[in-house]
This record gives sequence, C-alpha cells and structure tokens, in this order.
Amino acid sequence: MTGTKTRENLVHIPVDGINLEGALEIPATATGLVLFAHGSGSSRFSPRNNFVAGELRRAGLGTLLIDLLTRSEDQDYERRFDIPLLTERVVAVSQWLADQPATHALPLGLFGASTGAAAALQAAAHNPTVRAVVSRGGRPDLAGRKALTEVRCPTLLIVGGNDDVVIELNQQAYALLACPKQLEIVPGATHLFEEPGTLEHVAKLAADWFRLHLAPPK
Repeated sequence: MTGTKTRENLVHIPVDGINLEGALEIPATATGLVLFAHGSGSSRFSPRNNFVAGELRRAGLGTLLIDLLTRSEDQDYERRFDIPLLTERVVAVSQWLADQPATHALPLGLFGASTGAAAALQAAAHNPTVRAVVSRGGRPDLAGRKALTEVRCPTLLIVGGNDDVVIELNQQAYALLACPKQLEIVPGATHLFEEPGTLEHVAKLAADWFRLHLAPPK
C-alpha cells in the first residue's frame, strides 16, 4: 500500500455565488484524485463514503468529499434530485481542482452514490478530463439516455444483490453505456451496503478500478 501520509485541508470552493465546503486529502505519493458526488440527503460526512474514501487513500489516491448543496439548499427536497444543478456543481469543482497547484496534475475520477451517480456521469459525458467513474448504489438512469451514450471513460456500476429495483435501473443504464464498463452486484447487500463485509467489498472494487484507470500510462 502507498501514501500513508496525507495532507488534509478544509476547502471552500466558490460556485454560483456560494461557497461549497469540502475535505481534501492527498497522500504524499498520490497517483490520482477522486471527487465524491454524494446522493440525495447525504453530505461529505456520509460514513459510507468516508469509509470508501479512507480505503482509496490507503490505495494511494487523493479524495475530495464535498457538499454539492449548501445546508439551506439541501432543505429543498426537489434540489436533491436536480441533476442538472448537481452536475454543474461537479463540473465547477472539477475545474477548481484542475486550477489548483496541488491537484492539477492528478488524473481525476468521480465516485457517485444515489443521485450523485447521475451527476457524475453527466459531468463525465461533458468533461474529457474525467478518467474513470464509479457508482455505488447509484441512480445512473437519472443521467439520461443522451449523457449515458456520451460517456467515454471507464465506468463501474456497483449494486447490492438485494437492491432489486436499483439493480434493474442500473442494468438499463449499463446497456446504454458505450464506454469500457463493468456491472458488479454484491451478494447479500441492500441499498446502503450495511451488511457485514459488503462496504469493504465496494471499497476494494472502487480502489482497484481507480488504480487501474487513473494510473499513468506505461
């Protein structure tokens, strides 16, 4: 494992006249950076995403966990499902990372959960600098047919084996993806991957995917 020492910074990213708050951590030997797009009703404090982020850092990847909505915005239930707005925020944060001396050279991956997965895929469809996407229990179907067919970076969809409705929605989205892709169904897992060992499985799948696709070319 690489990159046990990290630089942790609380960052404030100006977007649309507001400041989005996030936690940026970069291992000393980072080979890439993963931006987390949280799902509806979640935040950068999500214990599940923080667990996955910790495992990614252990694998030598930087992470940025950021709130795509302010506290007041998040009180508006409809905004949580405003995929165009969430996508705009992901794109803006990605651009901010590209402009920062500490992160501009790191290949970028996106990790999305729930509605955040749709925003990550829409952002990837319009941003060729995104090198890989991972969705955990996501709603990639909400990205829309057009965006799904335009994604070009390698995309991994992870779904719980007992999350029947979401499995079907992921299968529909998977069929539309024209990029290198993989659909992983975690046996015995429900939507939140709360069963023993299932979140660890998700983290390993994500780390392997990002390490493979964010690695510098040989």
